[in-house]
Amino acid sequence: MTVDYPQPLTAELSNGLRIVHLPSRSAVGYFGVAVRAGSRDDGALPGIAHFVEHTIFKGTQRRRSYHIINRMERVGGELNAYTSKEDTFVYSIFPCSHYARAVELIGDLIANSLFPDGELDKEREVVLDEIASYRDMPSEAVYDDYEDMIFAGSGLGHNILGDADALCRAHSTECRQFLGRGYRPDNMVVFSVGDIPMGRLCRQVEAAFGASLASRSGGSEPHSRPPLQAPFAQRVNIDAHQAHSIYGVRLFDMYDDRRFALSLLNNVLGGPGMNSLLNVELRERRGYVYTVESASTLYTDCGLWTTYFGCDEQHLERCHRLIGQCIERLAERGLTPRQLSLAKQQYVGQLQVAAENMESRALALGKAMLYYGRVSTPADTERRILNVDSEQLRQVAELLTPDKASTLSFV
Repeated sequence: MTVDYPQPLTAELSNGLRIVHLPSRSAVGYFGVAVRAGSRDDGALPGIAHFVEHTIFKGTQRRRSYHIINRMERVGGELNAYTSKEDTFVYSIFPCSHYARAVELIGDLIANSLFPDGELDKEREVVLDEIASYRDMPSEAVYDDYEDMIFAGSGLGHNILGDADALCRAHSTECRQFLGRGYRPDNMVVFSVGDIPMGRLCRQVEAAFGASLASRSGGSEPHSRPPLQAPFAQRVNIDAHQAHSIYGVRLFDMYDDRRFALSLLNNVLGGPGMNSLLNVELRERRGYVYTVESASTLYTDCGLWTTYFGCDEQHLERCHRLIGQCIERLAERGLTPRQLSLAKQQYVGQLQVAAENMESRALALGKAMLYYGRVSTPADTERRILNVDSEQLRQVAELLTPDKASTLSFV
């Protein structure tokens, strides 16, 4: 069944700030900014992008921290933010009757945050505890160490949270400099989903973001593509009850048309369904693992496909061999017409279910506009997935074979 998705609307302010809005009759609204500045842009202070995201709520020229955290909560809304390798999102979810409140508050945070040193000192302890806590979770830490190795020599490599030494050198001046350097109109997108006319939204955004950001200009430091590393197979002894392992391969970037075949292949291999090939092979048939999952992450100049599993150490090498064999079979033969049809049916169904999550839709709108300068509906993605053929899928599987893979295991 074809789903009729509403079309997003776009506009641009006089200062170059782009707006993307999805009209919705829901009583709940979503408003925020997507910023093309993440941990890859940390420079000499690893973790500064994430620290700024944490502390942007700690005080502006108009508000203290207490007033910021209560501004949306008192009307039943919430403030949220997260940092990734290449971007940062700051947004609010709220009753639609309070759109103007959300727009004005986030505009104030982006334009006028002061980063008071006293507040920074308190939040620094929170982030340091967050860094330490990850070492207590091998299933998370193995990802960080793996990316350090696969992206060695690049800003993509280091942990988004940074390190204790760098955080201790991050003060008010450094935070304001990062905000001014990265949170510029030409480097951001405003995104919105809710029951508000586009014209009214544009007027509110212009008032909150227009003149206050007009003076921010200049380019960010250009990214350099991470150098390719020779395939590796590393073990790290952490004296754990369970082994935690990553099998992964460097890939193409987010602008490559093969990304749709990769998305479908990833779903077949280790997607969320219990019928994924790797779950069937490693858990259902043999009982080697409690969980196995795969993911593709594409950046502006490169990408990464990984699969993670946890198992008893005695099964570690068998699991690696089984993963490689699954991939090699797909690389040799692809999928039969019936298998391909069923895989597409499952993935398209998952897309339709996911489209009902309006928070995810809002974030996806911001990201699409930020990186592609345009937005697509879920129906557009469905069409691209349905057009993937077995040969395209087989060719992408060839990129993931064991001879090209690198592994890291905590045992």
